[in-house]
Amino acid sequence: MTVEAIVYSSDRMTKYDDIGAAKDARGTTWVRATEATGEELRAIASTFDIHPLAIEDVENGVRPKTEEYGGHTFTLLKTAELTRGDATFDEEIGTVPVGIFIGPDWVVSMTTGPDEPVDRVWRAVANRDERLLERGPDFTAYRITDVIVDEYFTVLDRIETSIERIEEDVVESTEIEILEAINGVRRDLLSFRKVAWPAREALSVLARGDPAQVSEATEKYFRDVYDHLIQVVDLTETYRDLASGARDIYLNTVAQSTNEVMKVLTVIATIFLPLTFVVGVYGMNFETMPELGWTLGYPAVMLGMALIAVSMLWYFREQAYI
Repeated sequence: MTVEAIVYSSDRMTKYDDIGAAKDARGTTWVRATEATGEELRAIASTFDIHPLAIEDVENGVRPKTEEYGGHTFTLLKTAELTRGDATFDEEIGTVPVGIFIGPDWVVSMTTGPDEPVDRVWRAVANRDERLLERGPDFTAYRITDVIVDEYFTVLDRIETSIERIEEDVVESTEIEILEAINGVRRDLLSFRKVAWPAREALSVLARGDPAQVSEATEKYFRDVYDHLIQVVDLTETYRDLASGARDIYLNTVAQSTNEVMKVLTVIATIFLPLTFVVGVYGMNFETMPELGWTLGYPAVMLGMALIAVSMLWYFREQAYI
């Protein structure tokens, strides 16, 4: 649990232990709260006059959104990565809410979990990246959103690899593990869709430049992130269709395999039906029956049954039933 503050401008970069002093310092102030407690979040909110409802949204991890308040703009996105799942599914989507507050000369980022994407931008500022030092808090917010959305492509690449492997296996086997893998991918895509779709709506507000805290120069950068999110959503829908198609192929393969088994069993039952009738007749133990006293009666019956079976096999073969 850490709360850090940094103040930067085109010619300097300074770290602060006191967020109040950082807020009053000259330049762009960035306060970063990582795996913060509720008390720490509310202390930051008090310093920067952040609305308490926004803090609750970060704590509760609600769906991504963008809201405008009196002196700042609040954007909530979620990081996404494939993590080790439960006993049924090998992997599942893990998310961490990231709250970004853009003020006139400050930006605050808040997470209740690990914030690796935020840390990448933080290190860029700490290493005096001129592209960040020369621009305002809205550009820093853009860089954070850009890194988060770029991670979405990494998740989709791994899901695509899983789908390709499933498509190769589904035409060769009907093992139940394949169906479990298909269901796992479909569940991952559904979870990811719940992150990507509202994120696109949240970024559209920033891409249009509606908030006063987003400058005209930064709008085009948010539009670029918005375009990436559209691509992410399109890929998500495409992969959902591919996963559904793989499931249909699997079910059709299972049905076809079952039909083949039933066809063979039906042929066997049909062949044995007349043979059962013959042996049933001669097993009724009447005192007088044709061929009972004939020496060749038994061989003749067996030969007749063999001819019946061979004739029926030949017929089914000709009709392509087997």
